[in-house]
Amino acid sequence: MICRGLLLLAVCGLGFGCADGVPAEISEPETQSFTEPEAAPLETPMGDWSWWRGPNRNGKAADGQTLPTSWSTSKNVVWKTNVPGRGHSSPTVTGSLVVLATADESAQTQSVIAFDRKTGKQKWITEVSQGGFPKTHRKNTHASTTVASDGERLFATFHHHDQLTLYALDFEGNKVWKRDVGPYAPRRYEYGYAPSPLLFGSLIVVSADYEKGGYITAFDRKTGEPVWKTERPEMLSFSSPVIADVGGKEQIFLSGCEMVASYDPKTGQQNWAVPGTTMATCGTVVWDGDAIIASGGYPKSETICVKADGSKKVLWTNRQKCYEQSLMAHEGHVYALTDKGIAYCWRVSDGEELWRERLSGPVSASPVLVGDTIYQANEKGEMFIFKANPERYEEVARVRLGDESFASPAVCDNRMYLRVAHDQGGRRQEVLYCIGQ
Repeated sequence: MICRGLLLLAVCGLGFGCADGVPAEISEPETQSFTEPEAAPLETPMGDWSWWRGPNRNGKAADGQTLPTSWSTSKNVVWKTNVPGRGHSSPTVTGSLVVLATADESAQTQSVIAFDRKTGKQKWITEVSQGGFPKTHRKNTHASTTVASDGERLFATFHHHDQLTLYALDFEGNKVWKRDVGPYAPRRYEYGYAPSPLLFGSLIVVSADYEKGGYITAFDRKTGEPVWKTERPEMLSFSSPVIADVGGKEQIFLSGCEMVASYDPKTGQQNWAVPGTTMATCGTVVWDGDAIIASGGYPKSETICVKADGSKKVLWTNRQKCYEQSLMAHEGHVYALTDKGIAYCWRVSDGEELWRERLSGPVSASPVLVGDTIYQANEKGEMFIFKANPERYEEVARVRLGDESFASPAVCDNRMYLRVAHDQGGRRQEVLYCIGQ
């Protein structure tokens, strides 16, 4: 989460430091180191969608995938299955499983649930916590973070009892360990939690930005022991960290808190930070070449492109807003479907707008790229399918599935796994679809 449905009210007297400008300087955060981690990055198993934003961590499906461009509740559906509870956690496809986080709001329980990848049959559901639910915005849930998998275990973060807890489960649904990550109690307004955990080598990385003092922290994925922890500014934000080999080295990128920042994944030390975006962002940073691009949403709107070589050079900015959803960067261009439902294409090198097209919003789900085709849904369940074509908006199809679509799709083995909600006579029911030829 990926970040789902965190529509902050546009009121600038909330005590969140929501000035119109950005800080002239960014202070050096404090980092605590505990043990020395392994250095090698972790690769997703071939044919899986093992974590938020997929095998390449940028929303791009593996090469050679093909998908239908037309489907319904019965057409081009390999299987479908009801999902108990409510959540915006996107599907994680790993080994023989499709895994989601979900929550029963009336019972105040949070769980990890697994379905058979071939048939859609529910294999198990493991309750990991009960009680302590905070008030949460109507567009967020108590199970919005996407599960991560290293091919042996499943890792999920949940917010309850004014803190974050990280859980490790095996593929049979047994609890392996749990770790109290740290406090998370936004001071005046409860908008819930959203960032998905990030896997790197022996580490599992978790971020939490809020006004009482945020942090980004790493644990050993086998034991749950803490490895490092770095302070973040005292501001509320919701973006997931992402790791990429940019500028000649592996870097963790994280937007929000009025900056775009880079961290060393092995130590947690901040490499650099550039003022930009805004206080609260939800989308995950994307990259193209040695440039990274981020967008934010509250209290102002800004999309920013930064040279990620340590020079801190800002290549361009504009006033467009992709608050909850991520962008798509591909072959020198950035594609965006903004909160208002307007699609854009900008050139990475200078930010020039190459085209725009009015579609329909609001938008929370992030796009996926399959070959040269972008798939992105709005909150009403309408999926826009269009080419990653910098010359013009080239629509392939529009498909509607469900009455709500907040989770982002997962694509592997020529299948799309999509979590939506249907209104069944006034009763909300979530459904997981496997879509294919």
